[in-house]
Amino acid sequence: MTAVMWFRRDLRLEDNTALKEALESSDELLLLFHVNTDQFLEEGSLNQAGFFKSVRTLQEEIEDKGGRLQILYGKLEESFQKLKDRCPDWTDIYVNRDEKGYGLKRDKQAGKLLNEMGVTAHGYHDHHLHSAQEILTNSGTPYKVFTPYFNKWKEKQKPDKITVNWNAEKIIKDQLFEEDQKQFEEFLSQQPNLESVELGTEVAHERLSEFIESHLSEYDDARDIPHKDATSRLSKHLRAGEISIRTVYREVMKAEASKSRETFVQELAWRDFYNMIYATHPNQKEQSIKEDFRQIDWDNNEDNFRKWAEGKTGFPIVDAAMRQMNETGWMHNRLRMITASFLTKDLLINWSWGEKYFQKMLIDYDAASNIGGWQWAASTGTDGVPYFRVFNPTTQSERFDKNGDFIREYVPELKGVTGKKIHEPSKLTEQEQEEAGVVIGQDYPEPIVNHKRSRELAIQAFENSKKAAGKSE
Repeated sequence: MTAVMWFRRDLRLEDNTALKEALESSDELLLLFHVNTDQFLEEGSLNQAGFFKSVRTLQEEIEDKGGRLQILYGKLEESFQKLKDRCPDWTDIYVNRDEKGYGLKRDKQAGKLLNEMGVTAHGYHDHHLHSAQEILTNSGTPYKVFTPYFNKWKEKQKPDKITVNWNAEKIIKDQLFEEDQKQFEEFLSQQPNLESVELGTEVAHERLSEFIESHLSEYDDARDIPHKDATSRLSKHLRAGEISIRTVYREVMKAEASKSRETFVQELAWRDFYNMIYATHPNQKEQSIKEDFRQIDWDNNEDNFRKWAEGKTGFPIVDAAMRQMNETGWMHNRLRMITASFLTKDLLINWSWGEKYFQKMLIDYDAASNIGGWQWAASTGTDGVPYFRVFNPTTQSERFDKNGDFIREYVPELKGVTGKKIHEPSKLTEQEQEEAGVVIGQDYPEPIVNHKRSRELAIQAFENSKKAAGKSE
């Protein structure tokens, strides 16, 4: 009899619940990754390129350890039928479950199909420290506000790391799906080039160690400064499961207790919190959680959206942030808040437009955290920023990129600008522009909106939506 370990977003051979159980419970084990063509993103997606580079990295690691990761390529039903035809003795499958979003929908579809095939599915909680149903209010309902959630989260015992006893002798090593592997290789060759992006479990551990040794102690103070490499940069590894959240938590907790360690652990709790929010609000990718703000009269100007996406708004901190993401597939967290606030409040463009653009471009894209962050910034989500609190991109820039170091790195047109006007280059005199080697309106754009006026319009739009929601109740 044959068992299958189905990897999804748990691309590692260590501290992996389903893999541990699969190895211990089977005599013959097929390691599988299914490239689901229904999940493909649009061309040019750095998110997609990064994820499948992680899959390829895992495949190489398994080969180095004397095994083989089989690739199935195509739609779910056709692929699994092909697997059953090729392995008629297939009886069990092991997975780390998804609790929300497309993953949950896929698991329900797969569960029905597997049941019809007579295959027993074994599912485990693995992606988060606590599942979506684990931390509830005293009345048994999900939390809506983070702080009380975090207070209870802190008191809960955290899971230990899991020991996986790798045994290459159990792994099926023959190439069973040669055509699918070729399709996968062809697909990889068409993705954006990410040669400079290092992925895989080994890299993830190196990054974790470096962060704990060199940056954790200053995390609370330095994490908001974009030009400093002071954040963990683990998000791209966690999204693909190249390192487990248990490993990250346990290693961090070995460090000396400090305010910075507490702040970082709080970020891990936010990850669990947003997972719970998505599980309890399954429509949140398209629909604002707060009913009061489901009738906002968004401007949704496509030209302004394009300028935002390309980093050509005339607001240097916004433009630098967007260019960083477009070039590297990553954006600093403080900048995610600034760019999201700018799109939703200054440009009055629906947050879901921005969320989908981030989905395309972020290598560390995690649906629950990304949607949660966008709805937080747009004031439409649970425990979001108040709608009347609108980030001023210029003062945010002056505060978090005081000397303009980050701006100059990603907006080279402004490299020659000195002093505070790096944050508002439209205020440069003609002489200052000549000295800086930049012509505003030609080399770098004028601001596409007036922030003060935009703030007033945004607040009015949100208040109008509240009134409309009240009338419709």
